[in-house]
Amino acid sequence: MQRWYGLDDIPADLGRTVVTLGNFDGVHRGHREVLSRVVREAAERGAVPVAVTFEPHPIAVLYPERAPAAVMSLEQRLDALASVGLGAVLVIEFTREFAQQTPEEFVRVTFVEALDACAVVVGKDTRFGVRNSGDVETLRELGTAHGFEVIALDDIGDSPEQGARWSSTQLRAELLAGNVGHAAQILGRPHRVTGTVVHGDHRGRELGYPTANLSPDNEGLVPADGVYAGWLVRLDLDPADPDRTLPAAISVGTNPTFDGAQRRVEAYVLDRTDLDLYGERVVVEFVSRLRPTLRFESVDALVEQMAEDVARCREILSAIVPS
Repeated sequence: MQRWYGLDDIPADLGRTVVTLGNFDGVHRGHREVLSRVVREAAERGAVPVAVTFEPHPIAVLYPERAPAAVMSLEQRLDALASVGLGAVLVIEFTREFAQQTPEEFVRVTFVEALDACAVVVGKDTRFGVRNSGDVETLRELGTAHGFEVIALDDIGDSPEQGARWSSTQLRAELLAGNVGHAAQILGRPHRVTGTVVHGDHRGRELGYPTANLSPDNEGLVPADGVYAGWLVRLDLDPADPDRTLPAAISVGTNPTFDGAQRRVEAYVLDRTDLDLYGERVVVEFVSRLRPTLRFESVDALVEQMAEDVARCREILSAIVPS
């Protein structure tokens, strides 16, 4: 998949395209329905399937005090978009100046002149242009004027007629509440946080449960504090390597039993004390939340609970094939 970071990156000989636009934060199942339709329409028309996205999130520029926490980093988003079969993604830097484009200006400059779109696929709630003044009907009128078809898709979700549609807002709320199981239903896979393994306090090793601590600059929305069952994926290893995807007990929080102050994501690979993961780039996948973070009155009580957590993780993960 080609990645274009501005209109100047688009090849002059690209040819016709089928386009969609959105923030695509999470690249959840609703997004994937739209993106899959883009890929199908492009294949039928002999065109290139393209997604247009924005960085940073428009709300972060226009109303920073209301900016939502990002479910994914830009690189995570692009990797996820690549997995649906797109030919290219155009990343547009969202600025206050860009936000002043009228719907007609945006469509003409981006869809018509830059991408030569023969079709545009969107959800029925799509808004675009200055103050979100453009909607699907605006797009249809512009399509008639500029020679592209508009395909508008209905809301998609568990029960969209009752308001239960898949959305980045719903996904974000589930993660911040620790509901990673429901988040996985929206995503179609477990939620992921990516980071480099760094040295921590080494307390886990002393307790018999050595953990891989993710660097504070990890990518992906960190769920609510608690203990989770999940997977640790070692990105440097070949996908066929049996040590690439490993079952893990994951802790998110400040470690209150030891009066910790820094919020951390750390993962204990079940039944493994032989791994040296320092400096490795890894993904932590969240499958199921076991319990909230607790403060224990003694180290012995903590270790007893950790043993129960590990047993529960082993039970949960033994019945699952990792994604």
